[in-house]
Amino acid sequence: MAKQLGFHINSSVCANCKACQVACQDKNNLPAAIRWRRVVLYGGGGWVEKDGRWMPNGVFSYSVSFACMHCENPLCVQACPTGALMKRADGVVLINQDQCVGCRYCEWACPYGAPQFNEAKGVMTKCNFCEDLLAQGQNPACVDACPMRAIEYGDIAELRAKYGTLAEVEPLPSASITLPHAVVTPHRNAQASGTGTGKIMNLPEEL
Repeated sequence: MAKQLGFHINSSVCANCKACQVACQDKNNLPAAIRWRRVVLYGGGGWVEKDGRWMPNGVFSYSVSFACMHCENPLCVQACPTGALMKRADGVVLINQDQCVGCRYCEWACPYGAPQFNEAKGVMTKCNFCEDLLAQGQNPACVDACPMRAIEYGDIAELRAKYGTLAEVEPLPSASITLPHAVVTPHRNAQASGTGTGKIMNLPEEL
């Protein structure tokens, strides 16, 4: 069986610097509004007054970097009416833009919001696992850009053997939906998907 490529995301050391996000945009010459890889800051808790002093009460935050998860069961592929989306033998999910009609069904189907519409071109776009770099034996741009080495790629079976099988923490959706080819090393404050008490805390980004 061919290797099935996937990502390992070490949320326990992610510093929310967004170098991976910027590197992805730069390498793929993406418009500012399109972000194939995103870093989300999730947090919660608050402050309570006690004896005239304000004290932290369950305050927490952590960051998770994610892009297309190149899923075992990619709903985007199933939703595409023209067959523009396909899953390669190595697990990488790609879009043939010559076949794409920009209907955005794949965008609506994907729980990760991976396919994104390029208004200027009228077609869908998404992470392609830096297929051109892979063909040259190089790493995806996001992997090399991370100063904390929080992103790794490889055969998903090997990554799971090394890091475990967890593929969901808040605010990511349940892994049971699409069976993502991803492994997440959770932050010590991470909350399970669907049970979170926090919210996404990202500040608006310039477009």
